[in-house]
Amino acid sequence: MVELKPFDPADYLDGAEAVRAYLEAAMEGNDPRHIARALGDIARSKGMSEIARQTGLGRQALYAALSENGNPTLETLTSVLAALGLELSVRPRAA
Repeated sequence: MVELKPFDPADYLDGAEAVRAYLEAAMEGNDPRHIARALGDIARSKGMSEIARQTGLGRQALYAALSENGNPTLETLTSVLAALGLELSVRPRAA
């Protein structure tokens, strides 16, 4: 019998390039919930407790904000990105 387990993207985000590609792909759809969830996956891959420590935010608050139904503030978003060694940037949309 084959045992199936739920897919967890955090298990595969093992390097800077994988993290960047995953987040860029999530941002292409401009869906805030999808972006928050992807950022949560990345934070879990690095250790949510460590991200909470670096941002000064509570671990449970991060789990909630970075879930599929989360709605992180810009402050939370930039704090988490900084803890991950990332930053926001703006570029023109492709025509």
